[in-house]
Amino acid sequence: MIPWKVTKLKVLPGHRLQATFADGLSGIVDLSKDKFDGILAALADDTYFARARLEDGVVTWPNGAEIAPDAMYDDVRATQHASA
Repeated sequence: MIPWKVTKLKVLPGHRLQATFADGLSGIVDLSKDKFDGILAALADDTYFARARLEDGVVTWPNGAEIAPDAMYDDVRATQHASA
């Protein structure tokens, strides 16, 4: 089992993603402060960002942009440990 594979995704307002991972870890990935440039430039638009979907455990968008699931996993773990 790959623990950081995303198994469930919900797009939240404000460039945030609610993600559940293969090992059961769940949390919010906040991308609101990210600089969206290059292939990610389209994600700056809230409507386009909301088109996120899961493809083989990776969050993707129609233009081919994707967010590394292992980085999302590390972010959620760090956030949960910081608030513990």
